[in-house]
Amino acid sequence: TNQPEDLPQSRQAIGQGEGARGAGCMAHVCRVGRTFAKHRLYSMNAQTALDQVSTQGKFVRKDSVFRDWVNKAEGSRFKPEANRYALYVSKACPWANRCLHFLSLKGLEHAIDVYSVHPTWGDTKPQVDGHRGWHFAEEGANVPGVTTDGLNGCKTMRDLYDLAVKGVWDKSAFTTPVLWCKQEATIVNNESSEICRMLNSEFEDVARNKGVDLYPPELADKVKELERWVYNDINNGVYKCGFATSQGAYEEASAALFAALDRVEEILGGTRYLAGDSLTGVDVWLFNTLVRFDPVYVVYFKTCKRTISSYHNITNYIRDLYQTRGLGKDVDMWNIRTHYFTSHPKLNPYGIVPVMPDGVDYAAAHDRATREYSSSKRT
Repeated sequence: TNQPEDLPQSRQAIGQGEGARGAGCMAHVCRVGRTFAKHRLYSMNAQTALDQVSTQGKFVRKDSVFRDWVNKAEGSRFKPEANRYALYVSKACPWANRCLHFLSLKGLEHAIDVYSVHPTWGDTKPQVDGHRGWHFAEEGANVPGVTTDGLNGCKTMRDLYDLAVKGVWDKSAFTTPVLWCKQEATIVNNESSEICRMLNSEFEDVARNKGVDLYPPELADKVKELERWVYNDINNGVYKCGFATSQGAYEEASAALFAALDRVEEILGGTRYLAGDSLTGVDVWLFNTLVRFDPVYVVYFKTCKRTISSYHNITNYIRDLYQTRGLGKDVDMWNIRTHYFTSHPKLNPYGIVPVMPDGVDYAAAHDRATREYSSSKRT
Protein backbone atom coordinates (compact mmCIF):
# COMPACT_ATOMS: atom_id res chain seq x y z
CA THR A 1 0.00 0.00 0.00
CA ASN A 2 1.06 3.58 -0.55
CA GLN A 3 1.52 6.29 2.05
CA PRO A 4 -1.81 8.05 2.84
CA GLU A 5 -2.05 11.30 0.94
CA ASP A 6 -2.89 13.28 4.07
CA LEU A 7 0.04 11.96 6.13
CA PRO A 8 2.35 14.99 5.74
CA GLN A 9 -0.48 17.28 6.83
CA SER A 10 -1.19 15.12 9.86
CA ARG A 11 2.48 15.31 10.82
CA GLN A 12 2.24 19.10 10.99
CA ALA A 13 -0.28 18.76 13.81
CA ILE A 14 2.53 17.53 16.04
CA GLY A 15 3.68 21.10 16.60
CA GLN A 16 0.26 22.66 17.15
CA GLY A 17 -0.17 23.94 20.67
CA GLU A 18 3.44 23.03 21.51
CA GLY A 19 5.31 25.52 19.32
CA ALA A 20 5.96 24.76 15.66
CA ARG A 21 9.45 23.35 15.12
CA GLY A 22 9.96 24.51 11.54
CA ALA A 23 9.39 23.19 8.05
CA GLY A 24 12.78 21.48 7.89
CA CYS A 25 12.03 19.51 11.04
CA MET A 26 8.64 18.37 9.77
CA ALA A 27 10.08 17.43 6.40
CA HIS A 28 12.55 15.18 8.18
CA VAL A 29 9.72 13.55 10.14
CA CYS A 30 7.99 12.81 6.86
CA ARG A 31 11.15 11.35 5.30
CA VAL A 32 11.77 9.06 8.26
CA GLY A 33 8.13 8.00 8.29
CA ARG A 34 7.77 7.69 4.53
CA THR A 35 6.76 4.06 4.66
CA PHE A 36 4.75 4.53 7.86
CA ALA A 37 1.57 2.87 6.60
CA LYS A 38 3.26 -0.13 4.97
CA HIS A 39 2.40 -3.32 6.82
CA ARG A 40 5.27 -5.63 5.90
CA LEU A 41 6.35 -8.93 7.37
CA TYR A 42 9.62 -9.13 9.23
CA SER A 43 11.64 -11.89 10.78
CA MET A 44 10.96 -13.15 14.30
CA ASN A 45 14.47 -11.98 15.20
CA ALA A 46 13.65 -8.31 14.51
CA GLN A 47 10.73 -7.60 16.79
CA THR A 48 9.48 -4.55 18.65
CA ALA A 49 7.60 -4.23 21.93
CA LEU A 50 4.27 -4.50 20.10
CA ASP A 51 5.10 -8.13 19.30
CA GLN A 52 5.63 -9.14 22.92
CA VAL A 53 2.06 -10.36 23.48
CA SER A 54 0.93 -13.67 24.98
CA THR A 55 -1.67 -16.01 23.52
CA GLN A 56 -4.14 -14.45 26.00
CA GLY A 57 -3.55 -11.02 24.50
CA LYS A 58 -1.44 -9.75 27.42
CA PHE A 59 1.61 -7.57 26.85
CA VAL A 60 4.61 -9.37 28.38
CA ARG A 61 7.76 -7.27 28.27
CA LYS A 62 10.94 -9.25 27.64
CA ASP A 63 13.92 -8.80 29.94
CA SER A 64 16.91 -6.77 28.83
CA VAL A 65 19.88 -8.86 27.72
CA PHE A 66 23.05 -6.78 28.18
CA ARG A 67 23.58 -6.75 31.95
CA ASP A 68 27.23 -5.93 32.67
CA TRP A 69 28.03 -3.45 35.42
CA VAL A 70 30.33 -0.46 35.79
CA ASN A 71 32.14 -0.59 39.13
CA LYS A 72 35.47 -0.03 40.86
CA ALA A 73 35.98 -3.62 42.00
CA GLU A 74 39.36 -5.16 41.32
CA GLY A 75 39.26 -7.01 38.05
CA SER A 76 36.14 -5.18 36.86
CA ARG A 77 35.90 -5.11 33.10
CA PHE A 78 34.17 -1.73 33.10
CA LYS A 79 35.71 0.90 35.41
CA PRO A 80 33.86 4.17 36.21
CA GLU A 81 35.94 6.64 34.22
CA ALA A 82 35.05 10.01 32.72
CA ASN A 83 34.67 10.10 28.93
CA ARG A 84 34.79 6.31 28.60
CA TYR A 85 31.03 5.83 28.19
CA ALA A 86 28.18 7.11 26.08
CA LEU A 87 24.46 6.97 26.76
CA TYR A 88 22.17 6.28 23.80
CA VAL A 89 18.60 7.42 24.39
CA SER A 90 15.28 8.35 22.92
CA LYS A 91 13.85 11.46 24.53
CA ALA A 92 10.43 9.97 23.88
CA CYS A 93 11.16 6.75 25.76
CA PRO A 94 10.31 6.85 29.48
CA TRP A 95 12.91 4.18 30.27
CA ALA A 96 15.68 6.15 28.56
CA ASN A 97 14.42 9.48 29.84
CA ARG A 98 14.80 8.42 33.46
CA CYS A 99 18.48 7.71 32.78
CA LEU A 100 18.83 11.27 31.50
CA HIS A 101 17.30 12.50 34.76
CA PHE A 102 19.84 10.52 36.79
CA LEU A 103 22.65 11.86 34.61
CA SER A 104 21.47 15.41 35.33
CA LEU A 105 20.73 14.97 39.02
CA LYS A 106 24.20 13.52 39.60
CA GLY A 107 25.93 16.13 37.44
CA LEU A 108 27.47 13.69 34.96
CA GLU A 109 26.72 15.44 31.67
CA HIS A 110 30.39 16.40 31.29
CA ALA A 111 31.59 12.82 31.82
CA ILE A 112 29.20 10.76 29.68
CA ASP A 113 28.25 11.65 26.09
CA VAL A 114 24.61 11.47 25.05
CA TYR A 115 23.25 10.53 21.62
CA SER A 116 19.54 10.73 20.91
CA VAL A 117 17.48 9.02 18.21
CA HIS A 118 14.64 10.40 16.11
CA PRO A 119 11.18 9.94 17.68
CA THR A 120 9.52 8.40 14.62
CA TRP A 121 10.43 4.80 13.94
CA GLY A 122 11.75 4.07 10.46
CA ASP A 123 12.94 1.10 8.40
CA THR A 124 16.11 -0.38 9.91
CA LYS A 125 17.13 -2.92 7.23
CA PRO A 126 14.69 -2.53 4.34
CA GLN A 127 16.79 -4.83 2.17
CA VAL A 128 16.40 -7.62 4.76
CA ASP A 129 13.00 -7.26 6.43
CA GLY A 130 10.25 -4.83 7.36
CA HIS A 131 11.38 -4.06 10.90
CA ARG A 132 10.86 -0.47 12.04
CA GLY A 133 12.74 1.07 14.92
CA TRP A 134 14.92 3.88 16.23
CA HIS A 135 16.89 6.02 13.77
CA PHE A 136 19.48 8.71 14.29
CA ALA A 137 19.19 12.07 12.55
CA GLU A 138 20.27 12.33 8.97
CA GLU A 139 23.41 14.36 8.31
CA GLY A 140 22.53 18.04 8.10
CA ALA A 141 19.04 17.59 9.55
CA ASN A 142 17.98 20.00 12.29
CA VAL A 143 15.56 18.04 14.45
CA PRO A 144 15.10 19.25 18.04
CA GLY A 145 16.46 16.86 20.62
CA VAL A 146 17.82 14.45 17.99
CA THR A 147 21.46 13.79 17.07
CA THR A 148 23.50 11.79 14.63
CA ASP A 149 25.57 8.96 16.08
CA GLY A 150 28.68 11.08 16.28
CA LEU A 151 30.59 8.32 18.03
CA ASN A 152 30.10 5.20 15.90
CA GLY A 153 28.42 6.55 12.79
CA CYS A 154 25.49 4.16 13.05
CA LYS A 155 22.27 5.01 11.22
CA THR A 156 19.96 3.05 13.55
CA MET A 157 19.95 1.47 17.00
CA ARG A 158 19.80 -1.87 15.20
CA ASP A 159 23.16 -1.03 13.62
CA LEU A 160 24.55 -0.22 17.07
CA TYR A 161 23.44 -3.58 18.47
CA ASP A 162 25.05 -5.34 15.50
CA LEU A 163 28.25 -3.38 16.07
CA ALA A 164 28.29 -4.39 19.75
CA VAL A 165 28.42 -8.09 18.86
CA LYS A 166 30.50 -7.64 15.72
CA GLY A 167 27.84 -9.42 13.74
CA VAL A 168 24.03 -9.68 13.65
CA TRP A 169 22.16 -9.16 16.91
CA ASP A 170 19.02 -11.33 17.07
CA LYS A 171 18.46 -11.92 20.80
CA SER A 172 16.15 -8.99 21.63
CA ALA A 173 14.57 -5.80 20.38
CA PHE A 174 16.87 -2.86 19.64
CA THR A 175 15.86 -0.74 22.61
CA THR A 176 16.98 2.42 24.36
CA PRO A 177 18.63 3.24 26.68
CA VAL A 178 22.05 1.79 25.98
CA LEU A 179 25.16 2.41 28.07
CA TRP A 180 28.04 2.07 25.63
CA CYS A 181 31.74 1.55 26.34
CA LYS A 182 33.88 3.52 23.89
CA GLN A 183 37.02 1.64 24.87
CA GLU A 184 35.66 -1.80 23.98
CA ALA A 185 33.09 -0.62 21.41
CA THR A 186 30.29 -2.62 22.98
CA ILE A 187 27.12 -2.37 25.02
CA VAL A 188 27.66 -2.50 28.77
CA ASN A 189 24.01 -2.51 29.76
CA ASN A 190 20.58 -1.86 28.24
CA GLU A 191 18.45 -2.25 31.37
CA SER A 192 17.35 1.21 32.48
CA SER A 193 16.87 0.35 36.16
CA GLU A 194 20.48 -0.87 36.37
CA ILE A 195 21.87 2.07 34.39
CA CYS A 196 20.09 4.40 36.84
CA ARG A 197 21.75 2.69 39.78
CA MET A 198 25.17 2.82 38.15
CA LEU A 199 24.80 6.53 37.44
CA ASN A 200 23.70 7.06 41.03
CA SER A 201 26.54 5.27 42.79
CA GLU A 202 29.41 4.15 40.57
CA PHE A 203 30.50 7.50 39.08
CA GLU A 204 30.76 9.42 42.36
CA ASP A 205 34.41 10.35 41.80
CA VAL A 206 33.61 12.21 38.57
CA ALA A 207 30.13 13.49 39.48
CA ARG A 208 29.69 17.22 40.02
CA ASN A 209 26.79 16.68 42.40
CA LYS A 210 28.64 14.50 44.86
CA GLY A 211 26.55 13.31 47.76
CA VAL A 212 23.28 13.17 45.82
CA ASP A 213 21.97 9.68 46.57
CA LEU A 214 18.68 8.59 45.05
CA TYR A 215 18.98 5.15 46.65
CA PRO A 216 19.90 5.87 50.30
CA PRO A 217 20.60 2.68 52.26
CA GLU A 218 18.11 3.52 55.00
CA LEU A 219 15.28 3.58 52.44
CA ALA A 220 16.43 0.57 50.42
CA ASP A 221 13.67 -1.81 51.53
CA LYS A 222 10.96 0.81 51.16
CA VAL A 223 12.13 1.88 47.70
CA LYS A 224 12.41 -1.74 46.55
CA GLU A 225 8.81 -2.45 47.52
CA LEU A 226 7.58 0.76 45.89
CA GLU A 227 9.48 -0.05 42.70
CA ARG A 228 7.88 -3.47 42.54
CA TRP A 229 4.31 -2.26 42.09
CA VAL A 230 5.06 1.14 40.53
CA TYR A 231 6.91 -0.63 37.74
CA ASN A 232 4.48 -3.52 37.30
CA ASP A 233 1.19 -1.64 37.56
CA ILE A 234 2.04 1.91 36.39
CA ASN A 235 5.32 2.18 34.42
CA ASN A 236 4.67 -1.06 32.56
CA GLY A 237 0.94 -0.97 33.31
CA VAL A 238 0.21 1.70 30.71
CA TYR A 239 1.88 -0.50 28.09
CA LYS A 240 -0.14 -3.49 29.26
CA CYS A 241 -3.24 -1.43 28.50
CA GLY A 242 -2.03 -0.01 25.20
CA PHE A 243 -0.53 -3.16 23.70
CA ALA A 244 -3.20 -5.61 24.91
CA THR A 245 -4.88 -7.53 22.10
CA SER A 246 -7.85 -8.89 24.04
CA GLN A 247 -10.60 -7.16 25.99
CA GLY A 248 -9.92 -9.19 29.11
CA ALA A 249 -6.21 -8.40 29.13
CA TYR A 250 -6.92 -4.69 28.66
CA GLU A 251 -9.52 -4.52 31.45
CA GLU A 252 -7.27 -6.42 33.85
CA ALA A 253 -4.37 -4.05 33.19
CA SER A 254 -6.59 -0.98 33.43
CA ALA A 255 -7.98 -2.06 36.80
CA ALA A 256 -4.47 -2.64 38.20
CA LEU A 257 -3.23 0.68 36.80
CA PHE A 258 -5.90 2.82 38.39
CA ALA A 259 -5.79 0.94 41.68
CA ALA A 260 -2.06 1.76 41.78
CA LEU A 261 -2.66 5.42 40.89
CA ASP A 262 -5.24 5.65 43.69
CA ARG A 263 -2.60 4.22 46.01
CA VAL A 264 -0.07 6.84 44.87
CA GLU A 265 -2.62 9.60 45.46
CA GLU A 266 -3.10 8.38 49.01
CA ILE A 267 0.65 8.13 49.72
CA LEU A 268 1.24 11.64 48.41
CA GLY A 269 -1.34 12.94 50.85
CA GLY A 270 1.00 11.86 53.63
CA THR A 271 4.50 12.60 52.31
CA ARG A 272 6.05 14.92 49.75
CA TYR A 273 7.70 12.03 47.89
CA LEU A 274 6.86 8.35 47.58
CA ALA A 275 9.37 7.12 50.14
CA GLY A 276 9.11 10.06 52.54
CA ASP A 277 10.69 13.50 52.70
CA SER A 278 13.46 12.81 50.18
CA LEU A 279 13.44 12.34 46.43
CA THR A 280 14.44 8.79 45.48
CA GLY A 281 14.86 6.82 42.29
CA VAL A 282 11.29 5.52 42.36
CA ASP A 283 10.03 9.12 42.11
CA VAL A 284 12.01 9.53 38.90
CA TRP A 285 10.55 6.27 37.59
CA LEU A 286 7.00 7.35 38.33
CA PHE A 287 7.48 10.90 37.05
CA ASN A 288 8.30 9.71 33.53
CA THR A 289 5.02 7.83 33.24
CA LEU A 290 2.96 10.59 34.82
CA VAL A 291 4.18 13.37 32.49
CA ARG A 292 3.17 11.26 29.48
CA PHE A 293 -0.18 10.16 30.87
CA ASP A 294 -2.61 12.91 29.86
CA PRO A 295 -0.69 14.09 26.73
CA VAL A 296 -0.40 10.53 25.31
CA TYR A 297 -1.60 7.50 27.25
CA VAL A 298 -5.20 8.59 27.94
CA VAL A 299 -5.88 8.56 24.20
CA TYR A 300 -3.25 6.26 22.76
CA PHE A 301 -3.19 3.50 25.36
CA LYS A 302 -6.86 3.87 26.36
CA THR A 303 -5.97 4.67 29.98
CA CYS A 304 -9.09 6.80 30.06
CA LYS A 305 -10.87 5.89 33.28
CA ARG A 306 -9.40 9.03 34.82
CA THR A 307 -6.94 11.71 33.80
CA ILE A 308 -3.95 12.56 35.96
CA SER A 309 -5.27 16.14 36.18
CA SER A 310 -8.21 14.76 38.19
CA TYR A 311 -5.83 13.64 40.97
CA HIS A 312 -5.00 16.61 43.22
CA ASN A 313 -1.91 15.23 44.95
CA ILE A 314 -0.42 13.59 41.87
CA THR A 315 -0.91 16.73 39.76
CA ASN A 316 0.92 18.88 42.29
CA TYR A 317 3.60 16.22 42.72
CA ILE A 318 4.37 16.23 38.97
CA ARG A 319 4.69 20.02 39.01
CA ASP A 320 6.96 19.85 42.04
CA LEU A 321 9.35 17.39 40.37
CA TYR A 322 9.17 19.18 37.03
CA GLN A 323 10.07 22.53 38.56
CA THR A 324 11.95 22.28 41.82
CA ARG A 325 14.02 19.17 41.10
CA GLY A 326 14.97 20.28 37.61
CA LEU A 327 13.51 17.24 35.88
CA GLY A 328 11.55 19.43 33.48
CA LYS A 329 14.56 20.33 31.36
CA ASP A 330 14.75 16.74 30.10
CA VAL A 331 11.05 16.47 29.25
CA ASP A 332 10.67 16.99 25.48
CA MET A 333 6.96 16.86 24.76
CA TRP A 334 7.46 17.23 21.01
CA ASN A 335 9.66 14.13 20.91
CA ILE A 336 7.28 12.27 23.22
CA ARG A 337 4.08 12.93 21.30
CA THR A 338 5.75 12.57 17.91
CA HIS A 339 7.05 9.12 18.76
CA TYR A 340 3.90 7.55 20.14
CA PHE A 341 1.48 8.89 17.57
CA THR A 342 3.65 8.37 14.46
CA SER A 343 5.51 5.11 15.07
CA HIS A 344 2.95 2.30 15.42
CA PRO A 345 0.77 1.68 12.35
CA LYS A 346 -1.07 -1.10 14.20
CA LEU A 347 -2.34 1.45 16.73
CA ASN A 348 -2.58 4.62 14.63
CA PRO A 349 -2.46 3.83 10.88
CA TYR A 350 -2.66 7.43 9.64
CA GLY A 351 -0.23 8.95 12.15
CA ILE A 352 -2.74 11.57 13.27
CA VAL A 353 -1.54 13.44 16.35
CA PRO A 354 -4.34 14.59 18.68
CA VAL A 355 -4.33 18.17 19.90
CA MET A 356 -2.77 18.67 23.30
CA PRO A 357 -5.42 18.35 26.04
CA ASP A 358 -6.33 21.36 28.15
CA GLY A 359 -5.03 21.49 31.69
CA VAL A 360 -1.57 20.04 31.08
CA ASP A 361 0.64 22.71 32.65
CA TYR A 362 3.62 21.37 34.55
CA ALA A 363 4.97 24.88 35.11
CA ALA A 364 1.90 25.96 37.09
CA ALA A 365 2.06 26.65 40.82
CA HIS A 366 1.95 23.69 43.19
CA ASP A 367 1.42 23.16 46.92
CA ARG A 368 3.97 20.45 47.68
CA ALA A 369 6.58 22.69 49.34
CA THR A 370 4.14 24.55 51.59
CA ARG A 371 1.43 22.10 52.61
CA GLU A 372 1.37 20.00 55.76
CA TYR A 373 1.69 16.25 55.45
CA SER A 374 0.33 13.45 57.57
CA SER A 375 3.08 10.92 58.26
CA SER A 376 0.41 8.37 59.17
CA LYS A 377 -0.10 7.52 55.49
CA ARG A 378 1.38 4.13 54.61
CA THR A 379 2.78 2.58 51.43
